[in-house]
Parts: sequence; C-alpha cells; structure tokens
Amino acid sequence: MASENEKFKFNPVYLVPVLASMLFGLGCAWILKPKQGSTAPPIALPDNVITFPDNTLSGPLLNAILFIIIVTISATTFYFLLKQNKIKFIKIVLGIVMTLASSMLCIIYLLTLLLNTPYYSLTLIIALTILITAIFDLTIFKYTKFQSISVIALGGAYGAVFSYLLSPIPYSTIAILIALAIYDIFAVYRGPVGKIAQSGIDKLNGLSYSFKDIQMGLGDLFFYTVLMCFMYFNYPSSLLPTIMAIIGICIGTTITFYLLDKKGIFPGLPFPIAIGLTLGFVTTLFI
Repeated sequence: MASENEKFKFNPVYLVPVLASMLFGLGCAWILKPKQGSTAPPIALPDNVITFPDNTLSGPLLNAILFIIIVTISATTFYFLLKQNKIKFIKIVLGIVMTLASSMLCIIYLLTLLLNTPYYSLTLIIALTILITAIFDLTIFKYTKFQSISVIALGGAYGAVFSYLLSPIPYSTIAILIALAIYDIFAVYRGPVGKIAQSGIDKLNGLSYSFKDIQMGLGDLFFYTVLMCFMYFNYPSSLLPTIMAIIGICIGTTITFYLLDKKGIFPGLPFPIAIGLTLGFVTTLFI
C-alpha cells in the first residue's frame, strides 16, 4: 500500500473500497456456499489445491512456505521486467492473465447460479461470459476511469473462490495468511513488492487501484476477502465470526492508513490479517 501524495492524511472514506470488495466477496461466497439440504455446490470445484497434508504438524507450515515461494517468484519476475522497462510485454501478459481470470470467474459463478435452474443454458453462459469479460477488459486496459471498480470486484470474486478451495484445509489456510502477513513486511521494505511500488505499480494495469491519494494492490483486497470468507465457509452456523473478521480487517486497515500517513509506503496485510483472524476466532468461542 502506498501514498501518492506526501501530504496524505487518513480519512474514513478510504475504507470504502476495502469494505466494498469484502462485501462483494461475501455475496460471491454466498453463491458458492452449498444451500440448505445440499452438501455440495451446484458445480464441482477442484479440491486438491495443496501439496502437503493439512492434518500433520508440518503440512500447513510447508504449504505456507511453498505459497510464499510462489508469490516471491511472481513478484520478483514482475520487478525484473519493470526494471528492464518491458512495459509492453508486461501489459500483454497481464492482458492474457486478467482475461483468463475474469472468464474463469464468470463461468464459475454463472454455472453455480444457473445450472440447476430453468434458466440454465450453455449458450447464455458463454454469451454472458464473453460480454462481462469484454467489459472487464475495457475498464482495465482502455477506459481506466472505471479500473478501480473492476479491481475491487475482482479482489472480492477471486478471493471468495480461493477461500472456498482452501476451506477444507483450515490449518494450511491460517498458516498461509499468517506467513503472508509476515512476508509482506519484508517484501515491502526489502523485497520486490516495495520496489515495484516505487517503480510505479500503476503501470501494472489491474494489479492495483487508486482511490483519492492512495494506491492499494489487488493482493491486499484479495487476501482480506480470503480471510473473511474463511470464517464464512468454516463457521456456517453463525455470521458473527465473519462480521468480526470484517471489523478486524477494517480496524487493521485503519491502523495501516495511519502508519501510511507517516511512512508513505506500508505493508497492507500485517495488521488487517492479525486483527481480523484474532477477532474472528475469539468470536467462535461464543457461538
């Protein structure tokens, strides 16, 4: 998370995009969640998203380390390309990745919504997927005035799917979130993430959004939603853990913004993840 203005001052309005992304993600999670009387979603999503068993002492830690390695390689590659001024190549790669991601999400959510209804039609799903993906690409790469809206929606929608895939492996999910929060500190101040922010994260269309005087990465919104939806999927009997996780993330983001006011750049994950997890889990003791 970075400030675009040396005179940046925190205002509660800066929380609006974060909250909007999480609420959109919560709606997406509701679509994916098996409905009453059913034990599975209308469509089957892959369930093998980890390498090491979740029910062992070392499994969650090893899964978290592997995830950090993947994130580090990806961020380092983008930084290297930015440093080499390969902007055109980056935009081509991002265009392909963003198009595939939005298409995949459209198919998942449209199939989940329509598959077991009278409105189901493969032709309709394909047509809507093409239309929505085209609109998404236009707002990301051409009509960038609306780019932030698409990034906020993408963070929520993609975070909900990823959290659903991780929901059967709670210990690994927790380990990954904690490891990311710790790694984010290093990545911003000593690693590739901070260097990317200083090089101009706004050049990476779709990987960040601008709101007033701040620049926030898609990854922050994505992992906030993963955490919130983790509570939603794993504690289905009550919405309290989910609500408290959202409150915790907002409190953590507020602290982050205050520190951003002083430092100009600050990791977006540590405080929201720490406080969101804590409040979410403490609430589970009372349900």
